[in-house]
Amino acid sequence: MQFEVWAPQARDGVALHLADAADAADGAGAGRAGTEHVMTRDPARDGWWAAEAPAAHGTRYGFALDDGPVLPDPRSRRQPDGPDGLSAVVDQDTYAWSSPWRGRPLPGAVLYELHVGTFTGEGTLDAAAARLAPLAALGITHVELMPVCPFPGTHGWGYEGVSLWAVHEPYGGPEALKRFVDAAHALGLGVVLDVVHNHLGPSGNYLPLFGPYFTDTHHTPWGSAVNLDAPGSDEVRAYLLGSALAWLRDYRLDGLRLDAVHALADTRALPFLEELSTAVDALSAELARPLFLIAESDLNDPRTTTPRPGGGLGLHAQWNDDFHHALHTALTGESQGYYADFAARPMAALAKTLSRAFFHDGTYSSFRARTHGRPVDPARTSAHRFLGYAQTHDQIGNRALGDRLSATLSPGLLACAAALVLTGPFTPMLFMGEEWGARTPWQFFTDHQDPELAEAVRNGRRREFAAHGWDAESIPDPQDPATRDRSCLDRAEAAREPHARLLAWHRDLIALRHSHPDLADPDLATVKAAYDEGARWLAYRRGDLRIALNLSDRPAEIPLAGGTGQVLLAWDPVEPPGADGVLRLPPESCAVLAGG
Repeated sequence: MQFEVWAPQARDGVALHLADAADAADGAGAGRAGTEHVMTRDPARDGWWAAEAPAAHGTRYGFALDDGPVLPDPRSRRQPDGPDGLSAVVDQDTYAWSSPWRGRPLPGAVLYELHVGTFTGEGTLDAAAARLAPLAALGITHVELMPVCPFPGTHGWGYEGVSLWAVHEPYGGPEALKRFVDAAHALGLGVVLDVVHNHLGPSGNYLPLFGPYFTDTHHTPWGSAVNLDAPGSDEVRAYLLGSALAWLRDYRLDGLRLDAVHALADTRALPFLEELSTAVDALSAELARPLFLIAESDLNDPRTTTPRPGGGLGLHAQWNDDFHHALHTALTGESQGYYADFAARPMAALAKTLSRAFFHDGTYSSFRARTHGRPVDPARTSAHRFLGYAQTHDQIGNRALGDRLSATLSPGLLACAAALVLTGPFTPMLFMGEEWGARTPWQFFTDHQDPELAEAVRNGRRREFAAHGWDAESIPDPQDPATRDRSCLDRAEAAREPHARLLAWHRDLIALRHSHPDLADPDLATVKAAYDEGARWLAYRRGDLRIALNLSDRPAEIPLAGGTGQVLLAWDPVEPPGADGVLRLPPESCAVLAGG
């Protein structure tokens, strides 16, 4: 078998270490039992080393640079003993796929964000796969998995992962991810994976010993930036590209969510993201099935999703936090932090985002103390390229107590939020448990094995919220296993009221979205919204459909141009508009009407 590694910083040589059974159990650097094979420089590729050695699926191995400790492979497909352990050979062809799959495109999708470690109490991919059927029955089209790359310990969010080609072993490892994808596809569900290219975790990150994977040319909130434009960046970009394509090809994934692309420092003429979208589109053509990339971006720049021929980066969609922020402030009245820009006139902010996507499109942001964003041209940008949501892992988990909207809002307001997300122009996304108004929090939790790092994370989070007036002792300890346990879904809720009613409401809304062509219209310019800031109502048109929401605790009279119409869905009983064209909605309620 051919082993290769890019290690331009090795001065005296690189050795391939193949472990015997005893050494494999000890992990990386614990011993030198087994066999070593001297690797030779590849004259055709600068910094690359190669060796032929007998190995098979499951063989443990590592690389020793300059007679140093044995380290895991930067391109490891499996880390059986965690980020610090030896790597293991994975033969991708040993898995027998059971479900033929032609893919499922992003237009028309309803996404569901899922964290493997808290979706079930077991916290494994196999346990999650056993719970997919209700999502298919709900009308979900794609499951979006939060990161699954190896990270310290057993439980964590996954954003401190390393080994960008491997699957977290406590989740079940690479075979379990394939079983999960297979099970999802058998139910007609696509699978999207959240990948993190902008930083790697501090624990188990051996990449700097191999080569210039990071650069001090730029700095990020996590320290030195991933090297996308300094010397040696060609191979670093190839490393990230190869990882992305491997997820889509070897695990038959349908798309990738790219974490915080605004933190990718890249000054090259050909941006990394454009290079990535080009490669993914080429792989899609090769595999003859749709593949897509969804960016998380704080830039409010429509060029992120503008197709490459039009001068954009060619990513297929992006999260739309402006829509979330407008909806959140309208529902809760909160005005701290970045919500301040939306809180003055939240209904107006909502109306603007429904038809223009971004609230900040060159307007002044008091939170940033500068103008922010760029206008979206509806004629060049389909609405499905923006994801709309009321809750995400970020917007819940980064709160001090990890509280969901259901902790403070009435069922009626939760129903209004669902109506906006699922009848709005954007590709809708739910966060796990949102469909029944789950009351379980989703808190920040870690399982760092390094005591100093664990203490730094614990104290850092408490300092962060103490600076905003919170009692530091009230902030959940990320390292306490109970913090993770509290964050696991309680499915028994879904059978009780008001949760069962909310679940049925989501099912009806999703069914309407799938069946009514007006809700699939990608033209933002056709979305017409009206509102009353003081009375706290909003109404908008999607073709023949009209959606009306009353966020007030008092009844609302909403003038609907166009006459009467038929009530298709309503949270509370409501009569269709009379001859005066006025819809009378109960407090904290909503309705979907057709015709008129």
